Amino acid sequence: MAVFRRDSLVTRQLLRLVLLHTAWEVGSGQVRYSVPEESKHGTFVGRLAQDLGLEVAELVPRMFRMVSNGRRDYFEVNLQNGVLFVNSRVDREELCGQSPLCAIDLEVIVDKPLRIFHVEVEIQDINDNAPVFSINELNLFISESRLPGSRFPLEGASDADIGTNSLLTYKLSSNKYFTLDVQVRNDHNKLAALGLKKALDREETTEHILLLTATDGGKPELTGTVQLVITVLDANDNAPVFNQSVYEVTVLENTAKGTLVIKLNATDLDEGTNKNISYSFGNFVPPIVRAAFNLNSDTGEIRVKGDLDYEHVELYEIRVEAQDKGHQPMTGQCSVLLHVLDVNDNAPELAVTSLSLPVPEDAAPGTVVALISVSDRDSGDNGKVTCSIPPNLPFQLVSTFKNYHSLVLAEAVDRERVSEYKILVTARDEGTPPLSASSSILVPIADVNDNAPELAVTSLSLPVPEDAAPGTGINKDILYTLRGVTQPNVSATFRIDSNTGEISVNGELDFENTKLHEVRVEATDKGNFPLSGHCNVFIEVLDVNDNIPELAVTSLSLPVPEDAPPGTVVTQSRRTLHCQISTEGGKMLPPKSCRLGSPSGSTGPAPSAPTLLALH
Repeated sequence: MAVFRRDSLVTRQLLRLVLLHTAWEVGSGQVRYSVPEESKHGTFVGRLAQDLGLEVAELVPRMFRMVSNGRRDYFEVNLQNGVLFVNSRVDREELCGQSPLCAIDLEVIVDKPLRIFHVEVEIQDINDNAPVFSINELNLFISESRLPGSRFPLEGASDADIGTNSLLTYKLSSNKYFTLDVQVRNDHNKLAALGLKKALDREETTEHILLLTATDGGKPELTGTVQLVITVLDANDNAPVFNQSVYEVTVLENTAKGTLVIKLNATDLDEGTNKNISYSFGNFVPPIVRAAFNLNSDTGEIRVKGDLDYEHVELYEIRVEAQDKGHQPMTGQCSVLLHVLDVNDNAPELAVTSLSLPVPEDAAPGTVVALISVSDRDSGDNGKVTCSIPPNLPFQLVSTFKNYHSLVLAEAVDRERVSEYKILVTARDEGTPPLSASSSILVPIADVNDNAPELAVTSLSLPVPEDAAPGTGINKDILYTLRGVTQPNVSATFRIDSNTGEISVNGELDFENTKLHEVRVEATDKGNFPLSGHCNVFIEVLDVNDNIPELAVTSLSLPVPEDAPPGTVVTQSRRTLHCQISTEGGKMLPPKSCRLGSPSGSTGPAPSAPTLLALH
């Protein structure tokens, strides 16, 4: 028995006529080629660079590359001439089964600027599969009582090719008892039957051996054969008969094992054991049917036995035989067309290809970050998929081609604010209930030199003793370059370490001359386009005891009685005593000269208050 895919032969032929001889076409950014299956490595497919409007010389500099979604690398591009060629063997039947249209989608990507092209390569069928019968020898038991004109159904051959390559014709080896009767169904499939053209005589011939040949429509044509071994039986004049020749039923693909699909019924007009019937699958029922369904030989009930998958097989044609239990058993046949209905049992699948990571923080909106392809093995609404990302992100999804989406930058980003984004991409189908799948994309943001250095303060006061030795450190947190503000030649007094930012004394300081120095510190980064910042530093010079006192007089005469006891106060008018003091070895020497003057250096009359001098 045969297992049929969803597309009829008529549809396959029409699609093939539309697509045949189409070398390539461009529409909405798409390029289409066609190549026969089983083509050898190196087979020319098309001038891809030329058809995409690209110069061959720019393929390498623009990092030309090609991505195939979920496929092996069946095709490759010669970067020297831009030609697309076959890289590895393509078996159309392995790739697409009985689907009328078989194509491989390719994504072509170039940089500087980034562009994405969509390429579709149709895989054309060739006649590389011969017709095949499921068995090499078929045993038939026919009663000699059967009348000329009786028909005995035969299971046809199958051919893995499509179109005319799979159209089969049948031929029976020459004989005088049997003829071949072939009927064409509305789906262009053929039903073969063995017709009796002359009554059999078991006494004359007990066994007939014939050869049934199936020939396909390819060029060159291929054939397959099965040997028919016909044994002539006596007695049992009536074969079991089903109340219908064809039964059609439907079943959901998630139907539980053991569920009743249909109960068949056949009757036999004979009596006794010749009337008792047992049911069985026909000889040509393939293993895939036997794995999916169970037939009760006594009741004729067909129940679900294994897992049903609409995406794998959506239609089963099951040939069932009813055989009576007479000494010379006879059989009747019927067909059960079992349609599997789709349910939403496949979640969408996501595939992510990163392109521009990390994303520079100065990247322009519209920059493509990643390519996302989605697929769903279900059909109808169950296979329609929408793709989304969370809101409030500086990115958006843009649908590009079929089930392809681009993750693009929607607005400017700032690495100093957010250094990376974890984006959850969700694909949801339209089934009931809907199924979804998700994938995370980590998008790091690359830094660019867009921020000038910032100093923690705009001005800074630093105290330093006026006797600080050259090289004395003042501050190590300010960086790079020193500039004068009020003192142009600042380098004569201070210097700064360009690496550590440490300010140190370079020359002599004099509190009595300059108490406050104002300098400017500039910090400059090392980016490709250097940026700088600055702050003002106020350096306060602290006074130290580095000047000897001076007395205004060199001598002073005061009358004192010779008998004056120690502690006697000599009273004078209030005047200021000015003495010239000198030191030696760090000790002060007696004044060499002193003089009295008016308070505050006044030269007028002396005040009435006395000036007290004590003797020691």
